[in-house]
Amino acid sequence: MPIGLIIESLVAVLLVVTIGYCVLLNHRLRRLRADEEALRATISELITASEIAERAILGLKATAGEADKTLGQRLTEAEHFSRQLASQIEAGSVVLDRISQIADAAKSASAARTPVESEPVAPALQPATPPAPSVVSARDIRAAAAEATARLEQFRKRASGQAA
Repeated sequence: MPIGLIIESLVAVLLVVTIGYCVLLNHRLRRLRADEEALRATISELITASEIAERAILGLKATAGEADKTLGQRLTEAEHFSRQLASQIEAGSVVLDRISQIADAAKSASAARTPVESEPVAPALQPATPPAPSVVSARDIRAAAAEATARLEQFRKRASGQAA
């Protein structure tokens, strides 16, 4: 066999291998381009989703700001009413002390004026119905006021803890 034919056959085989490799490379490039299109679509969806998320975050921030502002106003109002209630409870306690003192003085004065047991009391002077016992004493009212004040302080502490 002549050497020229061997060289030409070898070149022909190498050309066939090159053509085969080019076909393989063409298929791979097509898949890469198809993947590129899918990747572009995925990136586009990701951008859209991130824009939606940004808008949602801005909405949440605005809502949280409004809630914080409203809660702050309500907490301020609650503290104001709490102070008013405390001052009114204190004023009520002072009034209750005065009423207790007046009642004690009245009891002392009426005890000093009561007839002696040996003397009969005229039927016309006796009351028709027995006097009603005192339903609420000054101590009971003071205890209730102290309990209400304690509850109010607990509420203040919880409200300030939740606001923080």
